[in-house]
Amino acid sequence: MDFAKVNVEVRGGTGKGGSRKVRAAGKVPGVVYGRKLDPIAVTFDEKELLTSLDKEKRRNTVLTLSVSSPGGGKTEEVTAMVREAQVNPVSRRLVHVDFLRVDLNAEVHVTVPLVLTGKAVGTTNGGNLHQSLHFISVAAKPAAIPTKLEADVSALEIGDALHVSDLKLGEGVRALLDPRDAIASVVAPKAEKAEAEAAPVEGAVPAEGAAAAPAAGGAAPAAGGKGGAAPAAAAGKEEKKGK
Repeated sequence: MDFAKVNVEVRGGTGKGGSRKVRAAGKVPGVVYGRKLDPIAVTFDEKELLTSLDKEKRRNTVLTLSVSSPGGGKTEEVTAMVREAQVNPVSRRLVHVDFLRVDLNAEVHVTVPLVLTGKAVGTTNGGNLHQSLHFISVAAKPAAIPTKLEADVSALEIGDALHVSDLKLGEGVRALLDPRDAIASVVAPKAEKAEAEAAPVEGAVPAEGAAAAPAAGGAAPAAGGKGGAAPAAAAGKEEKKGK
């Protein structure tokens, strides 16, 4: 099977200093690793890599890396995929790329987009469609990796859900998630509180048995009874008594 080819060159300088020199020369640093082989530090042309990626599969595209030694020396071809790509947040240019060697006869673990199709019948009755997962982790041989997975939600009523087990994965593809995990559901709209707490109305008459609020600027009356402070008038009488 033929795959898009990307030319990469082995580089000697590693570390931040070596990477800066590579970028200054208009190239992108990267590394090729996997399959229990020693990693290889490489450089490549950003535009060549981006144009080689399938527009839908993106990093799940299987590539043939043509790895050459510096100065146009020995060349070997490596089947690989983009495992991780670092992007400058400002310029959106590639900063570094990790390529993973793959065996066409062995499974690889990847994530693929999940797309919901149809209109859930429950949404016509006031329900809301909720998508729990937007990507699905799957295992498949490189040539069998799907571009995307689709799930038809047309039959979902309010309270119904689709699960990982309901997905049609295709031959040679298996999900790496719990089959019971929900991927989409139709839920009833959230009930809103019908009554709000009433704000106190100025000048309102207190209910029977409720203590009246103290006048503005005035001190609250002293508490009476046991343990309370004696009223001022009573204190005066006791003073005269003792004379």
